[in-house]
Amino acid sequence: MLTPPTPAQLDARHAQFRALHASGCFVIPNPWDVGSARYLASLGFKALATTSSGFAWSHGRPDNAMARDAVLDYLRAIVAATDLPVNADFESGFADTPEGVADNVTLACATGVSGLSIEDSTGTPDAPLMEIPRAVERLRAARAAIDASGQNVMLIGRAENFFVGRPDIADAIARLRAYAEAGADCLYAPGIHTREQIAAVVAACAPKPVNVLIGGTSAFTMADMAALGVRRVSVGGGLARAAWGGFMRAARELAEQGRFDGFAGAASGRDLNTLFQP
Repeated sequence: MLTPPTPAQLDARHAQFRALHASGCFVIPNPWDVGSARYLASLGFKALATTSSGFAWSHGRPDNAMARDAVLDYLRAIVAATDLPVNADFESGFADTPEGVADNVTLACATGVSGLSIEDSTGTPDAPLMEIPRAVERLRAARAAIDASGQNVMLIGRAENFFVGRPDIADAIARLRAYAEAGADCLYAPGIHTREQIAAVVAACAPKPVNVLIGGTSAFTMADMAALGVRRVSVGGGLARAAWGGFMRAARELAEQGRFDGFAGAASGRDLNTLFQP
């Protein structure tokens, strides 16, 4: 059984998480379940972040299709799985109104997460981004809820332009600046991918830290991210997709060719049992 951290342990995690954003550059990988969280912790990462897509796929659902309460349970499980700070992918707050976002952020803070992000996407294809005033109002509500919780939880403001087919860097920067003024502690525009875009976002958001997503193969290294002034790098559903890729290749070879070659490179049962010893 997973044991939730004590209030003192949470305070220490929250402080540690904020300190990671003060200088340097760190990578924050995204586990989709307790096992993947524990393995990532064993590798020495300094913090973890949940992944809405990886979690949904593990339940046979598409991204953004999991109910709020299921996501809250997921957050509790990841927080209890290791002693690392956890950042929550809290999608768009699971509510349309600022009041609803505030209520749900209060629930998220109670799970023990050290940070949470709120998106500005609508889920509507013909109008995929919220108007900036509405998005700002929701961020302000999230900020107020965090402050009222008494928890030192970081708020991450997300501009979803590049994820929803509106790759307008000027609009993304305007959004991130507005979210910073609304109380976001860290800014994030998933999908930006060129040096010029990353440098522009970092400069526009300074002195607040910026998160960059690298969810697939990339010529960038962590040293490159640090040189560009990025504070943290997340991989989103990248690790989950890598795991699914190996599973799907092995399963297809078995189903279509009757071959077992796909098991080459598989983790040993002995190693996994040793890793997960209580």
